[in-house]
Amino acid sequence: MPADPPTRRPLRRLVRLLPLIVAGGVALALVAGGWHREISMEGLIRHHARIEALAAAHAAPALVGFVSLYIVVAALAVPGAAVLTIAGGLLFGPLLGGLGTLVGATAGATLLFLAARTALGGWLVARAGRRAARIAAGLRRDAFGYLLVLRLVPVVPFWLVNLVAAVAGVALRPFLAATVLGIAPATFTFAFIGAGLDDGIRIQAARHAACRAAGTADCGVDFDLSAVLTPQLIAGLGALAVLALVPLVVRRRRLVAGDETTTAAPGPP
Repeated sequence: MPADPPTRRPLRRLVRLLPLIVAGGVALALVAGGWHREISMEGLIRHHARIEALAAAHAAPALVGFVSLYIVVAALAVPGAAVLTIAGGLLFGPLLGGLGTLVGATAGATLLFLAARTALGGWLVARAGRRAARIAAGLRRDAFGYLLVLRLVPVVPFWLVNLVAAVAGVALRPFLAATVLGIAPATFTFAFIGAGLDDGIRIQAARHAACRAAGTADCGVDFDLSAVLTPQLIAGLGALAVLALVPLVVRRRRLVAGDETTTAAPGPP
């Protein structure tokens, strides 16, 4: 098959970059316009009564809308995923809300991963030098294990893991498997937390409504989302990440031992 003429290569590269450029532009527009602030605990408390009534009256469409919103947030890397996970547990219960979050987060992550892999996969690594190529090759070789560890630790940005995997050229199957299994513990934990916040959210919503009715200008919300990430939760997820590292360490040691054996073996007479 004849190679593309040089004049067409920039156009083909632009076409490959287009989905990622569009996604980045939409995300910047949402953040610049302040729309991401609506996906916050203050926004959830402020609109709690309306959202709860909608979810109760139209459960199936509300769940579909929730999953669709999560896909958009995950695909565009817009802040607010933790709040959405809590909202899912609050509105649909820990199991259904957790499953909806799992589907939305995985689908959104996959869209971003595919867009970035199409635009940057291989091309960026090839221009980053031999060291980057070796790192990418190692990540591809043990993709499931490395990605599982990164997914289990919630302090690693979700979108960053998607982009790293895409740039390294990781295959879709291990990416999907590691994403589903890796985010499941934190997802259902946050959903259970959200399901238990019903009374607290109602109290906060009533206080906020009374504050607004009194004409007070600053009616903030007294809820710190960072309190959800307790040391016990982080320790538990960290322990799971350490367990996921064990097969990688064993595999690495076996490879090193095999290389040493091959090197030490005498050559032919």
